[in-house]
Amino acid sequence: MQRSFTTVDVFTDRRFGGNPLAVVTDAEGLSSEQMQSIAAEFNLAETTFVLPPKDSAHTAEVRIFTPKAEIPFAGHPNVGTAFVLARNGESYGRKIVGNKLVFEEKAGLVPIDIERQGSDVKGARLAAPQKLALSDEVSAEVVAALAGVPVDQIETRNHRPVIASCGIGFVFAELESRQALAKAMYNTDAFAKHLPMDKATGVHLYVPAVEHGVEIQSRMFAPLYGVPEDPATGSANVALIGLLAKLRPESDVTLSKTIGQGFDMGRPSLLKASAEKKAGQITSTYIGGRCVPMLKGTIELS
Repeated sequence: MQRSFTTVDVFTDRRFGGNPLAVVTDAEGLSSEQMQSIAAEFNLAETTFVLPPKDSAHTAEVRIFTPKAEIPFAGHPNVGTAFVLARNGESYGRKIVGNKLVFEEKAGLVPIDIERQGSDVKGARLAAPQKLALSDEVSAEVVAALAGVPVDQIETRNHRPVIASCGIGFVFAELESRQALAKAMYNTDAFAKHLPMDKATGVHLYVPAVEHGVEIQSRMFAPLYGVPEDPATGSANVALIGLLAKLRPESDVTLSKTIGQGFDMGRPSLLKASAEKKAGQITSTYIGGRCVPMLKGTIELS
Protein backbone atom coordinates (compact mmCIF):
# COMPACT_ATOMS: atom_id res chain seq x y z
CA MET A 1 0.00 0.00 0.00
CA GLN A 2 1.39 3.38 -1.05
CA ARG A 3 0.47 6.95 -0.23
CA SER A 4 1.66 10.09 -2.05
CA PHE A 5 3.22 13.07 -0.30
CA THR A 6 4.52 16.52 -1.15
CA THR A 7 6.70 18.72 1.03
CA VAL A 8 6.67 22.50 0.88
CA ASP A 9 8.44 25.32 2.68
CA VAL A 10 5.75 27.62 4.07
CA PHE A 11 5.83 31.36 4.85
CA THR A 12 8.78 31.94 2.55
CA ASP A 13 9.54 32.66 -1.10
CA ARG A 14 12.82 30.72 -1.16
CA ARG A 15 13.78 27.10 -0.68
CA PHE A 16 15.22 26.05 2.68
CA GLY A 17 13.50 28.96 4.40
CA GLY A 18 10.22 29.11 6.27
CA ASN A 19 8.59 26.10 7.92
CA PRO A 20 8.72 22.70 6.18
CA LEU A 21 5.46 20.77 5.85
CA ALA A 22 4.62 17.30 4.57
CA VAL A 23 1.22 16.86 2.92
CA VAL A 24 -0.17 13.35 2.39
CA THR A 25 -2.67 14.01 -0.36
CA ASP A 26 -4.41 10.60 -0.42
CA ALA A 27 -4.82 9.69 3.25
CA GLU A 28 -8.23 8.04 2.95
CA GLY A 29 -8.15 4.66 4.68
CA LEU A 30 -5.26 5.46 7.01
CA SER A 31 -5.87 4.98 10.74
CA SER A 32 -5.06 7.64 13.30
CA GLU A 33 -2.19 5.44 14.48
CA GLN A 34 -0.75 5.25 10.97
CA MET A 35 -1.04 9.01 10.56
CA GLN A 36 0.78 9.56 13.84
CA SER A 37 3.55 7.13 12.82
CA ILE A 38 3.98 8.87 9.46
CA ALA A 39 4.17 12.28 11.16
CA ALA A 40 6.80 10.93 13.54
CA GLU A 41 8.75 9.55 10.57
CA PHE A 42 8.77 12.92 8.79
CA ASN A 43 9.64 14.56 12.13
CA LEU A 44 8.60 17.99 10.90
CA ALA A 45 6.65 20.44 13.04
CA GLU A 46 3.47 19.15 11.38
CA THR A 47 2.28 16.74 8.72
CA THR A 48 -1.18 17.00 7.18
CA PHE A 49 -3.43 14.23 5.90
CA VAL A 50 -5.99 15.11 3.23
CA LEU A 51 -9.30 13.22 3.29
CA PRO A 52 -12.52 13.59 1.28
CA PRO A 53 -14.78 16.23 2.84
CA LYS A 54 -17.73 15.15 4.96
CA ASP A 55 -19.74 17.95 3.30
CA SER A 56 -19.40 18.14 -0.48
CA ALA A 57 -19.59 21.94 -0.26
CA HIS A 58 -16.10 21.91 1.25
CA THR A 59 -12.73 21.18 -0.33
CA ALA A 60 -11.37 18.50 2.01
CA GLU A 61 -11.10 17.24 5.54
CA VAL A 62 -7.61 17.91 6.85
CA ARG A 63 -6.06 16.28 9.91
CA ILE A 64 -2.88 17.72 11.42
CA PHE A 65 -0.24 15.85 13.42
CA THR A 66 2.95 16.93 15.15
CA PRO A 67 5.55 14.19 15.73
CA LYS A 68 3.81 13.38 19.02
CA ALA A 69 0.13 14.37 18.83
CA GLU A 70 -2.81 15.38 16.68
CA ILE A 71 -3.81 19.03 16.97
CA PRO A 72 -7.13 20.71 16.08
CA PHE A 73 -5.77 23.60 14.01
CA ALA A 74 -2.49 25.06 12.83
CA GLY A 75 -1.44 27.84 10.49
CA HIS A 76 1.39 26.71 8.26
CA PRO A 77 -0.23 23.29 7.65
CA ASN A 78 -3.35 24.98 6.27
CA VAL A 79 -1.45 27.46 4.13
CA GLY A 80 0.86 24.73 2.81
CA THR A 81 -1.91 22.19 2.20
CA ALA A 82 -4.01 24.74 0.32
CA PHE A 83 -0.95 25.62 -1.78
CA VAL A 84 -0.37 21.95 -2.66
CA LEU A 85 -4.01 21.22 -3.54
CA ALA A 86 -4.37 24.40 -5.60
CA ARG A 87 -1.22 23.50 -7.56
CA ASN A 88 -2.53 19.97 -8.10
CA GLY A 89 -5.84 21.39 -9.31
CA GLU A 90 -7.89 18.57 -7.78
CA SER A 91 -8.45 16.45 -4.69
CA TYR A 92 -9.95 12.97 -4.85
CA GLY A 93 -10.99 13.56 -8.45
CA ARG A 94 -12.84 16.80 -7.68
CA LYS A 95 -11.56 19.85 -9.54
CA ILE A 96 -10.37 22.80 -7.48
CA VAL A 97 -11.49 25.95 -9.26
CA GLY A 98 -11.21 29.57 -8.22
CA ASN A 99 -9.29 30.89 -5.25
CA LYS A 100 -11.47 29.91 -2.30
CA LEU A 101 -11.04 26.65 -0.38
CA VAL A 102 -12.66 25.40 2.84
CA PHE A 103 -11.06 22.75 5.05
CA GLU A 104 -12.89 20.72 7.69
CA GLU A 105 -10.78 20.44 10.84
CA LYS A 106 -11.13 19.50 14.50
CA ALA A 107 -11.35 23.20 15.44
CA GLY A 108 -13.99 23.95 12.81
CA LEU A 109 -14.13 25.17 9.22
CA VAL A 110 -11.04 26.97 7.89
CA PRO A 111 -11.72 29.27 4.89
CA ILE A 112 -8.65 29.88 2.74
CA ASP A 113 -7.91 32.27 -0.14
CA ILE A 114 -5.28 31.24 -2.70
CA GLU A 115 -2.68 33.80 -3.76
CA ARG A 116 -1.77 33.65 -7.43
CA GLN A 117 0.63 35.52 -9.70
CA GLY A 118 -0.81 35.10 -13.15
CA SER A 119 -1.53 31.39 -13.42
CA ASP A 120 1.04 30.42 -10.78
CA VAL A 121 -0.03 29.55 -7.23
CA LYS A 122 2.24 31.47 -4.84
CA GLY A 123 0.69 31.10 -1.37
CA ALA A 124 -2.48 31.29 0.69
CA ARG A 125 -4.25 33.19 3.45
CA LEU A 126 -6.55 31.65 6.04
CA ALA A 127 -9.24 32.94 8.34
CA ALA A 128 -8.98 31.45 11.84
CA PRO A 129 -11.72 28.90 12.58
CA GLN A 130 -12.55 30.42 15.97
CA LYS A 131 -12.74 33.92 17.39
CA LEU A 132 -10.00 35.10 19.71
CA ALA A 133 -10.42 33.70 23.21
CA LEU A 134 -8.32 34.64 26.24
CA SER A 135 -8.06 32.37 29.26
CA ASP A 136 -5.56 32.03 32.11
CA GLU A 137 -2.82 34.50 32.86
CA VAL A 138 0.63 32.98 33.43
CA SER A 139 3.16 34.50 35.81
CA ALA A 140 6.29 36.11 34.45
CA GLU A 141 8.30 33.74 36.64
CA VAL A 142 6.77 30.72 34.91
CA VAL A 143 7.43 32.17 31.44
CA ALA A 144 11.02 32.85 32.47
CA ALA A 145 11.39 29.21 33.50
CA LEU A 146 9.78 27.92 30.30
CA ALA A 147 11.78 30.07 27.90
CA GLY A 148 15.06 30.75 29.66
CA VAL A 149 14.71 34.52 29.77
CA PRO A 150 15.28 36.81 32.78
CA VAL A 151 12.08 37.83 34.54
CA ASP A 152 12.96 41.51 34.14
CA GLN A 153 13.02 41.03 30.34
CA ILE A 154 9.33 40.11 30.23
CA GLU A 155 7.28 43.19 29.34
CA THR A 156 4.05 43.37 31.35
CA ARG A 157 2.99 47.00 30.81
CA ASN A 158 0.92 46.16 27.70
CA HIS A 159 -0.36 42.82 28.99
CA ARG A 160 0.61 40.10 31.41
CA PRO A 161 1.55 36.74 29.88
CA VAL A 162 -1.72 35.09 28.90
CA ILE A 163 -3.09 32.02 27.14
CA ALA A 164 -4.90 32.99 23.94
CA SER A 165 -6.41 30.95 21.14
CA CYS A 166 -8.04 31.18 17.72
CA GLY A 167 -8.47 27.42 17.60
CA ILE A 168 -5.44 26.22 19.57
CA GLY A 169 -3.97 27.84 22.70
CA PHE A 170 -0.52 29.30 23.37
CA VAL A 171 1.03 31.35 26.15
CA PHE A 172 1.84 34.81 24.81
CA ALA A 173 4.53 36.98 26.37
CA GLU A 174 6.06 40.21 25.12
CA LEU A 175 9.78 40.69 25.77
CA GLU A 176 11.68 43.89 26.48
CA SER A 177 14.28 43.56 23.73
CA ARG A 178 15.26 41.81 20.54
CA GLN A 179 18.39 40.57 22.31
CA ALA A 180 16.31 38.81 24.97
CA LEU A 181 14.28 37.09 22.25
CA ALA A 182 17.44 35.90 20.50
CA LYS A 183 18.79 34.36 23.72
CA ALA A 184 15.59 32.51 24.67
CA MET A 185 15.83 28.72 25.10
CA TYR A 186 13.10 26.23 26.03
CA ASN A 187 13.29 24.08 29.17
CA THR A 188 11.46 20.77 28.67
CA ASP A 189 11.31 20.01 32.39
CA ALA A 190 9.71 23.38 33.06
CA PHE A 191 7.11 22.71 30.36
CA ALA A 192 6.26 19.36 31.92
CA LYS A 193 5.90 21.01 35.33
CA HIS A 194 4.13 24.28 34.45
CA LEU A 195 2.55 23.87 31.01
CA PRO A 196 1.15 20.36 30.42
CA MET A 197 -0.13 19.51 26.95
CA ASP A 198 -3.78 19.91 27.91
CA LYS A 199 -3.22 23.49 29.12
CA ALA A 200 -1.50 25.05 26.09
CA THR A 201 0.48 23.93 23.07
CA GLY A 202 3.52 26.07 23.72
CA VAL A 203 4.88 29.49 24.58
CA HIS A 204 5.01 32.26 21.97
CA LEU A 205 7.43 35.10 22.64
CA TYR A 206 7.41 38.32 20.65
CA VAL A 207 8.94 41.78 20.53
CA PRO A 208 8.34 44.82 18.29
CA ALA A 209 11.32 44.87 15.91
CA VAL A 210 11.60 46.71 12.60
CA GLU A 211 14.10 44.57 10.67
CA HIS A 212 14.26 42.31 7.62
CA GLY A 213 10.99 43.79 6.37
CA VAL A 214 9.03 42.82 9.50
CA GLU A 215 7.46 44.78 12.35
CA ILE A 216 7.44 42.04 15.00
CA GLN A 217 9.85 39.19 15.66
CA SER A 218 8.63 36.04 17.43
CA ARG A 219 9.67 32.58 18.58
CA MET A 220 7.56 29.58 19.62
CA PHE A 221 8.58 26.59 21.76
CA ALA A 222 6.43 23.44 22.14
CA PRO A 223 8.79 20.63 23.25
CA LEU A 224 6.06 18.39 24.71
CA TYR A 225 4.46 18.22 21.27
CA GLY A 226 7.74 17.22 19.66
CA VAL A 227 8.39 20.75 18.36
CA PRO A 228 11.31 22.15 20.39
CA GLU A 229 11.17 25.34 18.30
CA ASP A 230 8.92 26.14 15.35
CA PRO A 231 10.21 28.20 12.41
CA ALA A 232 6.75 29.68 11.73
CA THR A 233 3.55 29.25 13.74
CA GLY A 234 0.54 30.61 11.92
CA SER A 235 -1.91 29.49 14.61
CA ALA A 236 0.04 31.42 17.24
CA ASN A 237 0.57 34.54 15.17
CA VAL A 238 -3.06 34.69 14.07
CA ALA A 239 -3.99 34.79 17.76
CA LEU A 240 -1.20 37.30 18.45
CA ILE A 241 -2.57 39.78 15.91
CA GLY A 242 -6.00 39.38 17.50
CA LEU A 243 -4.53 40.02 20.94
CA LEU A 244 -2.69 43.12 19.72
CA ALA A 245 -5.85 44.47 18.09
CA LYS A 246 -7.81 43.80 21.28
CA LEU A 247 -5.28 45.85 23.25
CA ARG A 248 -5.64 48.86 20.95
CA PRO A 249 -7.74 51.69 22.43
CA GLU A 250 -9.94 52.10 19.35
CA SER A 251 -13.29 50.33 19.40
CA ASP A 252 -13.05 49.81 15.62
CA VAL A 253 -9.74 49.04 13.96
CA THR A 254 -8.12 46.96 11.25
CA LEU A 255 -4.63 45.94 12.33
CA SER A 256 -2.10 44.42 9.94
CA LYS A 257 1.46 43.40 10.73
CA THR A 258 4.27 41.49 9.04
CA ILE A 259 5.65 39.07 11.62
CA GLY A 260 9.05 37.40 11.43
CA GLN A 261 9.78 34.03 12.95
CA GLY A 262 12.55 31.47 12.60
CA PHE A 263 15.28 34.07 12.05
CA ASP A 264 17.15 32.94 15.17
CA MET A 265 17.17 29.30 14.02
CA GLY A 266 18.23 29.84 10.41
CA ARG A 267 14.74 29.38 8.89
CA PRO A 268 13.53 32.96 8.28
CA SER A 269 9.76 33.16 7.84
CA LEU A 270 7.46 36.03 6.92
CA LEU A 271 3.83 35.92 8.07
CA LYS A 272 1.22 38.47 7.01
CA ALA A 273 -1.24 38.85 9.90
CA SER A 274 -4.36 40.97 10.22
CA ALA A 275 -7.34 41.37 12.55
CA GLU A 276 -10.69 43.16 12.44
CA LYS A 277 -12.09 44.80 15.57
CA LYS A 278 -15.64 46.14 15.65
CA ALA A 279 -17.48 47.64 18.62
CA GLY A 280 -14.63 46.56 20.86
CA GLN A 281 -14.76 42.89 19.78
CA ILE A 282 -12.33 40.98 17.59
CA THR A 283 -14.52 39.71 14.76
CA SER A 284 -11.95 37.99 12.53
CA THR A 285 -8.24 37.19 12.27
CA TYR A 286 -6.15 36.16 9.27
CA ILE A 287 -2.68 34.79 8.54
CA GLY A 288 -1.02 34.15 5.21
CA GLY A 289 2.18 33.92 3.25
CA ARG A 290 4.02 32.38 0.35
CA CYS A 291 5.15 28.80 -0.20
CA VAL A 292 7.82 26.96 -2.19
CA PRO A 293 7.48 23.33 -3.35
CA MET A 294 10.30 21.01 -2.32
CA LEU A 295 9.84 17.22 -2.56
CA LYS A 296 7.42 14.64 -3.94
CA GLY A 297 7.34 10.93 -3.22
CA THR A 298 5.48 7.91 -1.96
CA ILE A 299 5.19 6.30 1.44
CA GLU A 300 5.40 2.50 1.53
CA LEU A 301 2.98 0.95 4.02
CA SER A 302 2.67 -2.79 4.67
